[in-house]
Amino acid sequence: MLIVNSIIPELVWKTSRSSGKGGQNVNKVETKVELLWEFNVSTLLSDHQKTKIAEKLTSAINKEGQLSVTCETSRSQLKNKELAIKKLNTLLQKAFAEKKKRLATKPSKASVERKLTEKKNRGTIKATRKKVNPED
Repeated sequence: MLIVNSIIPELVWKTSRSSGKGGQNVNKVETKVELLWEFNVSTLLSDHQKTKIAEKLTSAINKEGQLSVTCETSRSQLKNKELAIKKLNTLLQKAFAEKKKRLATKPSKASVERKLTEKKNRGTIKATRKKVNPED
């Protein structure tokens, strides 16, 4: 929640009628919430962070270049706003998370030795299967 709390003034909310459960409430109350954020003009992010968002969250960015998050799971507009903020927060955390660098590993001496002895044993088994020449 720390990331999103500082950008709240930059957020734009759009509401619309939600589909799904809710009875007659669905037809008259706008509970679906769409959160829009123009991250490219945000003063809180560095250029590096903006490029990371643009690279990693392409599916959540609309044609106008806004980061878009929608939520319609709850019957309450306020609850949907809270859930949308949580979704935005998790998206940003995933975008800024650094991948762990893979460390190359080597096989242990014991495993190399085991593999070689197994190959030698397999070779001797196959050598004993060969046909014997009657001339020998």
